[in-house]
Amino acid sequence: MEKVLKNSWALFLGMGALMLAYGFQGSLLGVRAVKEEFSLTATGFMMSGYFVGYFIGAKTIPQIISRVGHIRVFAAFASIASLVVLIHAVYVSPFVWFLLRVLTGISMVSIYTVAESWLNDRASNKNRGSVLSVYMVILYGAMGLGMFLLNFSDPLNFEPFILISVITSAALIPILLTKRKAPTFKKISKMSLQEVFISSPFGMVSSFFYGTIQSALFTLLAVYATTMNFSIFQISLVTFLLAISGAISQWPIGKLSDMFDRRKVIIIVTFAAAFFALCAILSSRQMYLPGDLATSKFWFYVFLILFSFCSLPMFSLILAHTNDFIPKEKFVAAGASLQFTFGMGAMGGPFLCSIFMGIVGPNGFFIFLLFFHSLIGIYGVYRSRVRPVVENPDSQFVAMPQSITPAGIELNPSTEPIEEPIKPVTEPVVEENKPGSF
Repeated sequence: MEKVLKNSWALFLGMGALMLAYGFQGSLLGVRAVKEEFSLTATGFMMSGYFVGYFIGAKTIPQIISRVGHIRVFAAFASIASLVVLIHAVYVSPFVWFLLRVLTGISMVSIYTVAESWLNDRASNKNRGSVLSVYMVILYGAMGLGMFLLNFSDPLNFEPFILISVITSAALIPILLTKRKAPTFKKISKMSLQEVFISSPFGMVSSFFYGTIQSALFTLLAVYATTMNFSIFQISLVTFLLAISGAISQWPIGKLSDMFDRRKVIIIVTFAAAFFALCAILSSRQMYLPGDLATSKFWFYVFLILFSFCSLPMFSLILAHTNDFIPKEKFVAAGASLQFTFGMGAMGGPFLCSIFMGIVGPNGFFIFLLFFHSLIGIYGVYRSRVRPVVENPDSQFVAMPQSITPAGIELNPSTEPIEEPIKPVTEPVVEENKPGSF
């Protein structure tokens, strides 16, 4: 494990810098959109561009990596992401920003695919789960810290965009200077959406709904907080709490899902998330008051933490539940199909959530989250009545970051046998020195 981490320091450092910039960018665009008086639907449309690009990139980037290699792809798309950020400051328009978000989505999924396939190549069957855990902590931690960079400059100025570009460009340095050989890209096996749906209807449907939830959650939380007159520091704190609470919750909830009926655990946590979304709505009443009259936001923070604690492990739970009904050799293929379904739902999440907010006000954000979490729970209750519990000893919960790609799903330690193949040990051949030899 230590050897893998030592050999991957450049990759972890580069990804940490990128996620620092990504977390900053996501919050900045949401706040800036409100201050520029973009309509809520225009903001949702603009934010959805990222997931459109993510979806496009996920389908095309494996072929590009196979042609030119990991390092060139990482460098090229990190450079594109850095340039795109600067254009936001020049052309302030929802449509232009939508196109730029598409490019950002393509760039980020390309970078994720490079990083995750690289890590998978370096990890062994024994330490793959630990490597994925370190990777996830770095992603969530850096993203959460990046959100605090909002406090160093006015979102209406161009300096924040320059800072994001600088950090993104700096992420290239450790990757380009590494001496480690890049892996050869392995094509991921395929499993049709129909096959996955037949194997696990609940897994497929809930993955789609959860895509709409998570895309809206990470893109519009800053928009919600801004419209509720949160200060810049409070916006940073809210988005930070969301990321960190979700990262922490992966392990305890995952352990519970391995000990008890996983489908029941999913139903319980999704209904709990819906309940805490309702509590967040109720606790936000004081936030409609002027800043000097508003009471403490303490309870809102508490309910947001609890919501994130229940909501963010959902994709990992859904993936593990789907694997309960699938042979071990098809885990990766099924995971890739679920990620595809997740992406389909994610493309419409921000736009649909913005419509909710436009109809009922800022709290439409939490009404949206409450509604779709409840849909997952209700469908789960239905499926539990028509299909019995199935125990698959090869399936287990593995914590996955929200940005996981099909290549990253290969990091799931349950996709391969635990034992490493033993290579025969051969004695070195010692040749006698001959005339003219060294």
